[in-house]
Amino acid sequence: MQIKQAEFVTSVANTNFYKSDYPEVALVGRSNVGKSSLINFITNRRKLAKTSSTPGKTKLINYYLLNKSFLLVDLPGYGYAEVSKTEKTNWAGFLEDYLRLSPNLKCVYLLLDIRRTPTAQDEQMLQFLYFNRINTKIIVTKTDTLSRSQVNDHIIIISNRLGITKKDIIVTSSQDKKGLDDLLKSIEQFTTPSVAE
Repeated sequence: MQIKQAEFVTSVANTNFYKSDYPEVALVGRSNVGKSSLINFITNRRKLAKTSSTPGKTKLINYYLLNKSFLLVDLPGYGYAEVSKTEKTNWAGFLEDYLRLSPNLKCVYLLLDIRRTPTAQDEQMLQFLYFNRINTKIIVTKTDTLSRSQVNDHIIIISNRLGITKKDIIVTSSQDKKGLDDLLKSIEQFTTPSVAE
């Protein structure tokens, strides 16, 4: 798969989710895990998704139409300490409603920073996805910040912590342009008609 077309479609701030006939794949993860950078990496568009050094910037669900055939959905980051408890609760409900109720959702990609051990919130998100029988893949980001041996060590830590195998993890670096082929192959599996129907 090659991404030849990418455009921002809309943002939503409530449960009136965007409705279309396109299959959807979603990105979810802790604040500042690198979702926006990954979107720009996938689409080869430097500024399609706005990046920020300030965690918690994405407070909306953002929809991007790729190849005029499927939607890439950017979900609000979780785990940002400076957000109020009420707002955290609202975000959690917002996220859960989308994940449980979106009829065209085909797969969720849970992003993890390779430098960090998965948190309790990461584990809770993964268990929520499994419990609701949502196809789930793990993406590790920011691998350019570590040596190859360190990346391997951290992948072992992550796989052990989450109870998954190394084969379940897609290793990426938007900075070094690594992992794009593996990621696009995975997305293609969930967005082609034979799988999406």
